[in-house]
Amino acid sequence: MGLAANMAIAVHSLICAPYILNYGTEAQRHRWLPRMASGEAVCAIAMTEPGTGSDLQAVRTTARRDGDGYCLSGQKTFISNGQHADLVIVVARTGKGTGEEGAKGISLVMVEAAESPGFRRGRNLEKLGQKAADTSELFFDDVFVPAENLIGGEEGQGFYQLMQQLPRERLSVGIMAAAAMDRAIALTVAYVKERRALGKRIADFQNTQFRLAECKTEAHIARVFVDHCVERLIAGNLDAETASMVKWWTSEKQCEIVDACLQLHGGYGYMWEYPITRMYADARVQKIYAGSNEIMKVLIARGL
Repeated sequence: MGLAANMAIAVHSLICAPYILNYGTEAQRHRWLPRMASGEAVCAIAMTEPGTGSDLQAVRTTARRDGDGYCLSGQKTFISNGQHADLVIVVARTGKGTGEEGAKGISLVMVEAAESPGFRRGRNLEKLGQKAADTSELFFDDVFVPAENLIGGEEGQGFYQLMQQLPRERLSVGIMAAAAMDRAIALTVAYVKERRALGKRIADFQNTQFRLAECKTEAHIARVFVDHCVERLIAGNLDAETASMVKWWTSEKQCEIVDACLQLHGGYGYMWEYPITRMYADARVQKIYAGSNEIMKVLIARGL
């Protein structure tokens, strides 16, 4: 449950809040951030669509100008916090809404769920893991959004805003990955010291010692890399390439290490009541969300 709960909190605090803090108008910051900080309002960000994942320039949801606001139409999916979000930052096309403007036609608009007729929540999607976090379909059927809900107050800034904040999101995946690796190793060390086979503890087999030594080393490398990226984020110079590196590498290592730790649990590692089993299921999506690892490698390669 820990990783899933952390992801739900991360979406609200580490991903959504910075968009409002860094790009919102003064009125928007005072309107939404206090409610988010107090827990009165839960926030989600709606990027992914049924036909659009990591390629945000291809979104089809539109926000057409309608008097003193926008008429929002489209569909989103895989939205964390979607079932209980009070506020939803929606990635949509403004202007002509045809896609001809490319990245320049994308804006971020805030939908306030309780005040938005036409906004509908679809299924709470059944996932492989992260059962504690809701992941939803969202529908926008000609939802009227006041003009003052356009993040930053200027159309066409959404893609720039996304590109500036995605390194933070990708680093958050790395932080969770590093923590999960440490937790998996700690659980496994405790288990192998108690479990016995062939007359001795599992911990006394050289294979166990060598495999855990490898896991511990890679987890330590991950922690150092993540700490380095945190320092760069605080200093304001975490670039997209480095964020892509930390996201893909740590999430890959998380899956590898959790798998190795599950193996050392034997049959009990496959039983749902053991934490390592749930960690195995939770880990897999880390290589997909916040931009798939394949897309991360494309972004890194562009800078070579």
